[in-house]
Amino acid sequence: MKKITLILIFISIHFGSIAQGKYQIGTLPTLNINKKLENNWQINFKSEFRQLFKEGSFGKNNTGEYIYVHTDAAFIASKKVGLNNKLAGGFLLRFKNKDVIKRAIQQFTIITRYNSFRLGQRFASDQTFKKNESIEWRLRYRLTLDFPLNGQAIDKNEWYLKVNNEYLNKFISEKYDLEIRLTPVLGYVFTDNNKLEFGLDYRLNDFLDNPSRQRFWLALNWYIII
Repeated sequence: MKKITLILIFISIHFGSIAQGKYQIGTLPTLNINKKLENNWQINFKSEFRQLFKEGSFGKNNTGEYIYVHTDAAFIASKKVGLNNKLAGGFLLRFKNKDVIKRAIQQFTIITRYNSFRLGQRFASDQTFKKNESIEWRLRYRLTLDFPLNGQAIDKNEWYLKVNNEYLNKFISEKYDLEIRLTPVLGYVFTDNNKLEFGLDYRLNDFLDNPSRQRFWLALNWYIII
């Protein structure tokens, strides 16, 4: 019962009206490679491949068209501070058409472990640099819940459920936008160093002053520790 209650808390966010606004449907496969180092340091490489299969407006006849949106390559270094906290920083390169977009990243993560589930909080900021455009500043907060579907711990050869709920505050010049993300995924642990997740990555923005934009990505996340 406690697990169900926590899931409902994550899902209870403002989705906006499904019958209005614009939408996008696509896939978002991600490769995530981690390497543990000495003195509680860790490096992470993450590559994301975004593909769009359909977009349009709700309530209208829209046709699907395949578009390869972009490829991301992110490099993050983190250090464990305290028992369950991490400080991290790095950069991201986004390859879109012939442009390369650059982003600086700063993060602080708190992990709290309970008897049968784990709760994570991530406070982050980033700055995106595009050619001939103002810097985009973002402040982010993400809450993550994960727990095993069998037993008290997530062990190898077992399934688990993870739910992310994130809020992104975007600032470009004098413009402000809020993006809300909800990502429920199922995961399977093959080994201690290899796991796979799949589910829905839902994103909602442009709902403060404009018709909303809703994006539905099929998420496929592969995590490797080397």
